[in-house]
Amino acid sequence: MSRNFLIAFGVGLAVIALAVAGVMFMQRGSAIEIQAKYLKVRTAPLDDTSTVAVMDLRVTNPSNLLLEIRQVTVEMEDAKGERITGDVISEGDTQRVFEALPVLGQKYLETLSMRRRLSGRSVGDYMVAARFSVPAAQVDARKRFILHVDEVDGKSFDFLER
Repeated sequence: MSRNFLIAFGVGLAVIALAVAGVMFMQRGSAIEIQAKYLKVRTAPLDDTSTVAVMDLRVTNPSNLLLEIRQVTVEMEDAKGERITGDVISEGDTQRVFEALPVLGQKYLETLSMRRRLSGRSVGDYMVAARFSVPAAQVDARKRFILHVDEVDGKSFDFLER
C-alpha cells in the first residue's frame, strides 16, 4: 500500500473517533437514573404484631432530566431470606406516626412519595416510612430493606440497604 493511502486512512479513523466521542459526550446525562444511599434506619413497635420502619435516604438524580416518582414500595428481607412487603405511610400520616411514637425521634425530612419531582443534577435527603406486619424483633434481625422506586415513564429502580 502506498504511504499516502495509509496517512489518509489514519486521518479518517481519527476523524471518525472524534465524531463518536463528540456524540457520546453530548449524550451524557440524557438517561433517566437515580441513586439512593441509606443514611439511617429507625424502627419502633406499633403493637405485638406490627412494626414501623423509617428510612432516611440521600437521593441523587445525576441525569439532566426531571424525574417524577409514580410509586414507592418497601420490602424487608428477613433473616430467613423471605421478603415481606410493607405498607408505605403517606406524608400526612407520617407526621402522626412521629407524634404517636416519640422513640422514633423527630421528623426532619420530606417523604419520598408519589408525584415527587426530582430536578436534574440534584441531590436531596428524603425519608420513607413503612408498616410491617411482623414483630419488632423480626424487623431488627432483618438482612436488609429493599426500596423500589417507579418513575412515571416506566423505569424502575431498586435500592438495597446493605
